[in-house]
Amino acid sequence: MTGAQRREKELLFLADDDDWVQMKRARRLTQELNTVDRSDFEKIRSIVSELFGRSDETTFLNPPFYCDYGSNIEVGKNCFNNYNCTILDNAKVILGENCLIAPNVAIYTAGHTMHPDARSLGYEYGIPVTVGDNVWIGGNTVICPGVRIGSNVVIGAGSVVTKDIPDWTFAAGNPCRVIRAITEEDRRYYFKQRKIDEETARMLGWEI
Repeated sequence: MTGAQRREKELLFLADDDDWVQMKRARRLTQELNTVDRSDFEKIRSIVSELFGRSDETTFLNPPFYCDYGSNIEVGKNCFNNYNCTILDNAKVILGENCLIAPNVAIYTAGHTMHPDARSLGYEYGIPVTVGDNVWIGGNTVICPGVRIGSNVVIGAGSVVTKDIPDWTFAAGNPCRVIRAITEEDRRYYFKQRKIDEETARMLGWEI
């Protein structure tokens, strides 16, 4: 099997010639992305569209950004990736709609064996990572291989996410764990006990 076929089956693999062609393409595009005029939003969107496996005009990314393949990254509508995001996409990374990725977030599908025998020969694996809709991932978070984060989730800054996180929860810590459910009561607040003001509430279509 080729490296790509082994990755698709979530088996150990050694990068082959085709893998290196794809990784060189990603490095060329990320080099272009990371050196483009940061105020040229249309050029940034154009490069991201070429780099990612799926995105659209509502996707935006603040360089610098780093990835291995790019083609394994699929992003839903209205997603925003902030500065210095790293995605090791040996396997699929799927972000749902309306996702906010804070600065210095790292998403890893890639890994190596615990025992050094295969690791020392260069074997690695890729296990997909999936993030649902309406998710906010706080700064300096690390998401490990195989994790599924549900929809309407907030991940606290500095978390290391090693296990799945269910819908409608706030989770944080190292290792990341569910702290509490997100409820209707949270609708009225924007930071701790600070309430959303009347003007913003009207813009959101809420009764005051």
